[in-house]
Amino acid sequence: MPTEWLMGLLGGGLIGLAAAMYLLLNGRIMGASGIVGGLVDGSGGFKSERAAFLAGLVIGPGVVVVLAGGAETHLTGNWGVVILAGLLVGLGTRLANGCTSGHGVCGLSRFSLRGFVATAFYLLAGGVTVVLAKHLWGVV
Repeated sequence: MPTEWLMGLLGGGLIGLAAAMYLLLNGRIMGASGIVGGLVDGSGGFKSERAAFLAGLVIGPGVVVVLAGGAETHLTGNWGVVILAGLLVGLGTRLANGCTSGHGVCGLSRFSLRGFVATAFYLLAGGVTVVLAKHLWGVV
């Protein structure tokens, strides 16, 4: 029986739990782009908390990969596409004043209209990008 859906469910549950704990313990929304942005430009204070959060985002999955004996990804080998995708995600988070963790996880769970609108546009943009990149341009 395939377990990919189970891993996705578990990962999503852990992200939701982390977002709830962040809000309950700190009184702030867990939005990764806002946390990174505040660390980079120095706005909002809480530098050590932001750095610890980001370290956990990198170290946590790294530990799990080592303990599990590796990980399989479906990332394209086309580094131009990977770099362009990263730049477009960064641009999108700046335009939307947040990312999927802030709007999609925290915004939706708080019934934020801004979160619903941003998430709808993220999903629409992702779908259009897949159709264009994979089926029309063949770069992925």
